[in-house]
Amino acid sequence: MFENLTDKLENIFKKLKGRGILNEQDVNAALKEIRMALLEADVNFKVVKGFIEDIRIRAIGREVFDSITPGQQVVKIVYDKLVDLMGGASTNIKFGVRVPSAIMLVGLQGCGKTTTAAKLAHLLMHEKKKVYLVSADIYRPAAMEQLRVLGKKINAGVFDADNLLNNPVEICVQAMEKAKKEGCDVVIIDTAGRLHIDDLLMEELKNIRDKIKPAEIIYVADAMTGQDAVNVGEKFNELIGINGVIMTKMDGDARGGAALSLRSVVRKPIKFIGVGEKNDALEVFHPERIASRILGMGDVLTLVEKAKASLDEKEAHKLENKIRKNEFSLEDFRDQISQIKKMGSLKDILSMIPGLGKAKAMKEFQPDDNELIKITAIIDSMTTKERFNYQIIDGRRRKRIASGSGTSIQDVNRLLKNYGAIRKMMPKFNQKDTVKSLMRNFPF
Repeated sequence: MFENLTDKLENIFKKLKGRGILNEQDVNAALKEIRMALLEADVNFKVVKGFIEDIRIRAIGREVFDSITPGQQVVKIVYDKLVDLMGGASTNIKFGVRVPSAIMLVGLQGCGKTTTAAKLAHLLMHEKKKVYLVSADIYRPAAMEQLRVLGKKINAGVFDADNLLNNPVEICVQAMEKAKKEGCDVVIIDTAGRLHIDDLLMEELKNIRDKIKPAEIIYVADAMTGQDAVNVGEKFNELIGINGVIMTKMDGDARGGAALSLRSVVRKPIKFIGVGEKNDALEVFHPERIASRILGMGDVLTLVEKAKASLDEKEAHKLENKIRKNEFSLEDFRDQISQIKKMGSLKDILSMIPGLGKAKAMKEFQPDDNELIKITAIIDSMTTKERFNYQIIDGRRRKRIASGSGTSIQDVNRLLKNYGAIRKMMPKFNQKDTVKSLMRNFPF
């Protein structure tokens, strides 16, 4: 996400930092470029206007011009304003005093409400909440079945509304009663959507709202629709009132204009962002971390959180010892790939490492997640003896491994060659390695 904007801002700041002294003309020229970059990223033009003026007030002053590093000071001002623009701090769901608490998801058809309901349930269950899912969408074919399947995957309760198919309000009322009997903490209501806002949809949502009295009404917005998502959010807030936003498909939105505009226009916080298709691909929205990503500074905190959630601490210590003793086998390598896959796509993981996104070698390196699957298949086709002593793998064994994994002998050769190179690099991992050498020896 934000790839296009990040690239443009990095180029602008590179030129600023290259100047020893900045004057008002330099700052104005940079602000003009920043303004164009934001507009091209589909940020609301009124938001851009206010954003640039706020920066101008601070950037054209003694704070910058008297600084030893004026270019860096401008970057800091832009960072601070980006954080403010997106809300300043993360905002949690407010459950209220009523048990079970109801969370009502609203939005247009196709924005991802049903999958978001399951992802939110998955996240809350990890916070030790007992969650109950209910579909109030009686119009979209198989909407209820889809939620039932998703709920089963995460072991969440799902309300069976088969006998109430024509009454969304009654579905929600009975679901709340059932959830209370079963001792649930939270009920997530997946409401119906339309291709556009109409009176019938809003009347239905108001009736559900008034009857259920949800702790929160959350607008689910498709980031790929840009400013349309912002305009629709404004309308939902005006007509039924919302408490926050979940932005879906952020991993597929290279521009990011909706995320940068929504808080200012709708005046409601973005609470979560959807960053993939898996049930755990829902992240808390941290404005300061997103601003850091936009400016190419990485996002170490999110990376650490993902690692903690995915990696076993004891196994990590074992791996560290093996690396120190140069006993890192192909079996260990396969296990680490399995852990990495739990953290998300390679591209997203690498983008969170500070400085890596700016490196020329990283720009040229395009990680392919399918290669991880291929590598796992190749290692799985080896015998235990081969995994622990790769040097015994001769031509006959390579042919057998390629056939068993559905890959080519060239694929097997490349894996073994790169794995051998990584083994040689292991003793040097405490030393400073260049990104280029690390990428050159990456096994995919």
